[in-house]
Amino acid sequence: MNVIPRLRNRIKFRTPLNKGIRTFVVVWSGQLVSTIGSGLTSFALGIWVYQQTGSTTLFALNLLAFALPNLLLSPISGAVADRWDRRMVMMLSDSGAALSTLFVAVLVFNGKLEVWHVYVATAVNASFTTFQWPAYSAATTLLVPKEHLGRAGGMVQIGEAISQLISPALAGAMLVTVGLKGIFLVDFASFVFAIATLLFVRFPQPEVTPEGEAGKGSLWTEALYGLRYIVARPGLFGLLMIFAASNFLFGLFYPLLIPMLLEMTTPDMVGYLVSFAGIGMLVGTLVMSVWGGPKRRIQGVIGFMMVQGFFMMLLGVRPSLIMMAGAGFCMLFVSPIINGSSQALWQSKVAVDVQGRVFAVRRMIAWAAMPLAYLLAGPLVDNLFAPLLDFGGPLTGSVGRITGVGPGRGAGFLFVILGFATILVSLSGYLNPRVRFVEDELPDAIRDETSGVLETGTP
Repeated sequence: MNVIPRLRNRIKFRTPLNKGIRTFVVVWSGQLVSTIGSGLTSFALGIWVYQQTGSTTLFALNLLAFALPNLLLSPISGAVADRWDRRMVMMLSDSGAALSTLFVAVLVFNGKLEVWHVYVATAVNASFTTFQWPAYSAATTLLVPKEHLGRAGGMVQIGEAISQLISPALAGAMLVTVGLKGIFLVDFASFVFAIATLLFVRFPQPEVTPEGEAGKGSLWTEALYGLRYIVARPGLFGLLMIFAASNFLFGLFYPLLIPMLLEMTTPDMVGYLVSFAGIGMLVGTLVMSVWGGPKRRIQGVIGFMMVQGFFMMLLGVRPSLIMMAGAGFCMLFVSPIINGSSQALWQSKVAVDVQGRVFAVRRMIAWAAMPLAYLLAGPLVDNLFAPLLDFGGPLTGSVGRITGVGPGRGAGFLFVILGFATILVSLSGYLNPRVRFVEDELPDAIRDETSGVLETGTP
């Protein structure tokens, strides 16, 4: 685990902005711990909902409860992140999410938790998280020099990777030892730690740019400015459409993975399998943190998205837990490279003082079709694909010879289709010259050294 010292050493001799790097590392550490705690709760509640209902559709509704607030509140959250001290926005977001976790914990301790409570708490938690992400992303651009944004993006994703690695196995073990009560206490403590780290840092205030001046107005006007900014830049808009299509396909895939595994093995084994796949994401984030991604970041997005589609196909093609674990490992390994390359590209091409608005709208559009995918995933498998590959189903003598037949094989066949579609989506991005040459056609919006900014906020 020598990633952080290496990152510090590389930056130390190339830029005087060590203070900004130190601030970023402090904030990152708090968000890392918080993400792990949230991962415990998310995995445990997903297992709990599925065990209580036995319904893939109701399992997917919890994902929908998380996605909808992100879509509805994203434009406002971005405008707020650009108007307010971004550190304060993150503190309020973490505080609200912690209170929603505490609410569910009280219900658990009193034995009154019901499925609909989980949906409400998830929606409230997501609402606060929606305000945090644009503030965190925009603050990172201010704290980290442009040439190291790819590495910073990799570090930010380490939290998600470690959550994928540790949280499923730990949550599975905790469910059979201390139960939901212990998990919620750990999650609440992680939020407290994240808030504490934010109390002792300062964020720089971005310089006002012509883009920022043009976007000033009422809160609603500023919220809509992010959309106008993206649409006026065809390369960024085209890249965003690729992510929107890819996220729709992933939105069909993700709600089905845990139920499919539960059809094949026990909950604790599911936790171990998901954790093993999470090692792939952890390794990918470490690689991205040190490497920084390809010099041409668009290649890191399109090229590795094709690779991800291939391993999505491989994950569903056979009912082998070993093969699925390996495919999941590789699929998650390339995810940080895709997301880190994309994030660094956007951070370098969008004016710093409007990044909150632009990034919030960017997330809203990228996730726009995911609620529909969550709604379709369960019925699509239960009513169409599962019967096709059930024992004696219409495709048992053809497709079933490859994918196998029985429980979970309908979802596996759908994974093959979704993986192939992901490859086609990636290819469409490469064939679009505005997307392929976006880094050449758009000038950088930030300097090589983000100096000369005014610091605001009290420690």
